[in-house]
Order: sequence, then structure tokens, then C-alpha cells
Amino acid sequence: MTTVVECPTCAAKVAWKPENKFRPFCSERCKKIDLGAWAEEKYAIPAAPPKDAIDEE
Repeated sequence: MTTVVECPTCAAKVAWKPENKFRPFCSERCKKIDLGAWAEEKYAIPAAPPKDAIDEE
């Protein structure tokens, strides 16, 4: 049985199998769109602001 997932970019149904070299994306185009969004900082992973050494003195 093959698992089917949605492409994160366009929501097309994608078979999750080794033959699909772009998984979880449906195509190279959708993969590049997602990469471009990360490069343009449209996505971010939340994190605590770094502590400044001056604040600790």
C-alpha cells in the first residue's frame, strides 16, 4: 500500500515512494518554490532571542 500525502506547495496528491525523487513535493517546481520561500525568510523557526553578554554583567 502506498501512502499519499499533499504537496506542501500546491496541495496536489503525491505518492510517498522512493521513485518520487521530489517527495513530499509533486514536482521540482514546487520544491524550488518552497526553497525560495525559505531563502526570502517567509518561513521561520521560532526561537528565543540570544542572550547578550552585556545583559549578564
